Amino acid sequence: MPQASARLHQALRESPLLSRFLDRFDAVALPDAWLVAGCLAQTVWNLAFGFPAEAGIGDIDLIYHDPADLSEATEAAHALRLQRSFADIPIRLDVKNQARVHIWYERRFGRPILPHASSAAAIATFPATATSLGVRPARDGLDIVAPYGLDDLFALVVRPNKILVTQAVYEAKAARWRQHWPGLTIIPWNGHEAHKGESP
Repeated sequence: MPQASARLHQALRESPLLSRFLDRFDAVALPDAWLVAGCLAQTVWNLAFGFPAEAGIGDIDLIYHDPADLSEATEAAHALRLQRSFADIPIRLDVKNQARVHIWYERRFGRPILPHASSAAAIATFPATATSLGVRPARDGLDIVAPYGLDDLFALVVRPNKILVTQAVYEAKAARWRQHWPGLTIIPWNGHEAHKGESP
């Protein structure tokens, strides 16, 4: 396992929330399923800043990709099943079918998008490079989707990924993350490096 991948694996194993979830990932039983985004990056940030691995993490994001069933009801049924399966893990589980994001995206964010072709394609559109990340268990550790690499994650850098996110949404997320992890280096929307703690 490459060094950065092994480092990520070790960090996630130190989380009492994520390690238990990953140990039982077979129970997810959904196509192209991945644990993604904030809960992963925030675990790394917590450990880097000396906080408990689960500090400030509000939910676990789980995505899957099933173009054969785009109904909201089916997505909700999967979410309910998994919340019951992982009821002993004390955190909210957010389950989303990435094959149906295009159905509601314009209503929520004001612009239409094409359907995502896969979970990996969806991960590549997440708002920051460090959180454009997905993992799931593999025989030798973890399968990892990290379209922009892991350098920003371990450098504690928040950099906008402008494929889909708007400036307002990115800046709101960055401000919220800074409240919990003030040592992060936030790269402003205009692309110029910011010092640690500087407003975007």
